Amino acid sequence: MDKYDVLVIGGGVNGCGIARDAVGRGLKVALVEQGDLAGETSSSSTKLFHGGLRYLEYYEFGLVKKALIEREVLLRNMPHISWPMRFVIPHLSGMRPKWMLRAGLFIYDYIGGRKLLPPTKTVNLQKDPLGAPLVDAIKIGFEYSDCWVDDARLVVLNARDAADRGAEIKVRTRFISAKPKDGYWVANVKDMHDGKTKRIHARVLINAGGPWVKSIIEDQLNTDTPENIRLVRGSHIVVPKIYDHDRAYFFQIADGRLVFTIPYENDFTLIGTTDADHKGDPANPQCSPEEAAYLCDVVSKNFKKKISTDDIVWTYAGVRPLHDNEDGDAKSASRDYEIKTREIDGTPLINIFGGKITTYRKLSEEVVAELAPYTSMINKPWTHHAHLPGGDFALAQKDELIAQFRWDFPFLDEMQVHRMFKAYGTQATEMLKGVTSVKQMGKAFGAGLTEIEVNWLMDHEWAQTAEDVVWRRTKLGLRLTKRQITTLDTWIKKARA
Repeated sequence: MDKYDVLVIGGGVNGCGIARDAVGRGLKVALVEQGDLAGETSSSSTKLFHGGLRYLEYYEFGLVKKALIEREVLLRNMPHISWPMRFVIPHLSGMRPKWMLRAGLFIYDYIGGRKLLPPTKTVNLQKDPLGAPLVDAIKIGFEYSDCWVDDARLVVLNARDAADRGAEIKVRTRFISAKPKDGYWVANVKDMHDGKTKRIHARVLINAGGPWVKSIIEDQLNTDTPENIRLVRGSHIVVPKIYDHDRAYFFQIADGRLVFTIPYENDFTLIGTTDADHKGDPANPQCSPEEAAYLCDVVSKNFKKKISTDDIVWTYAGVRPLHDNEDGDAKSASRDYEIKTREIDGTPLINIFGGKITTYRKLSEEVVAELAPYTSMINKPWTHHAHLPGGDFALAQKDELIAQFRWDFPFLDEMQVHRMFKAYGTQATEMLKGVTSVKQMGKAFGAGLTEIEVNWLMDHEWAQTAEDVVWRRTKLGLRLTKRQITTLDTWIKKARA
């Protein structure tokens, strides 16, 4: 029977961030995830490190400030999977007045102590090239800064760093139940491959179950909680790119929603998100036909290039577990988090309600601080200045390091060079150590994906299926055919047998 200081339930961004922080402070940590890492909500975001400009309207100044401060901390610590991005807010007739946008952006620029990113500026969209893709009625806009992040890789790299420091990361392992006994939680977990149940002892149980946080409390732990979770579905669509430059747009919609169009994977545009209350099982949510049509309509009303649902190449949706009292509509529910520590028969349980991807590190730090009375932590908070695997370089060095990677491996094509460095950073060189030709990279699965990379993902990043590889570890599902993905899945099954 294994004994740990901490058992974390949930392999999303919060769970993996907590496991990483805790093990780095000298604690013995295990994490269980019923599916793949980032298999649900954490791979279904709008893929931004941002303060949440719209949250200012709901007077969530504390959340915005915390998120903006974190935005720059995270950008420094993972410059391979995150980078600055400029956003344009077109001023639309009948929407928020110019003075309100200027005031909001002024607060946004300065409330978080911005240092790395350029400030807001006004843009004449009749003259500036940024206005060229937009309909002629849009004449003025405001350009501001936020950051892009590969959300699924963020989760995996937190798990990788946690494992490198000694944490046990158990994917496809479902938490079944736990009861307190003699100062420990005695937990039962089930291996989803062979169906076998294993028992784990942990001093503290941390429930980072995301959309399942309340059902874990009520069903697996057979207790209750006064906290309420509101499940809100955010859906996105991806279409062939609708403009050529590298800026994103941020549109105000008449119904009060806000929609982004973001350059995505070189050849595509990511459009989202919606906010709709989600009913039923939070597993595998789908972008509804109505949501897809809504997002297409937003684009077609604001861009000269019109799109329809026939143009969509991929959709995804995630269910966000928001801490809320169910008053008001879904888009107004708070994105801030609540950390609730309680004892059951003297044994500590920490439940996490809500949260957003930008504040995951801060949340993790606060959760681990809650462990102090129950464990023997030997280290102080440490993640503020700690890079994730592959991110051990300054943002300003990125182009130079990509050029060096291209020089070191001249047999890679240009797309492979950029894709691999932005996914693995300096670890891309480690992956290809000793490789001097395309032939040595092994079987080619298409779109630049080869055997050597798939083996790395299986050996270092817990990938077990083609879906893990092409939709979470990479986004090559946008480029591979169904037949190629099936071939990859068959190959992985044989390799794992």
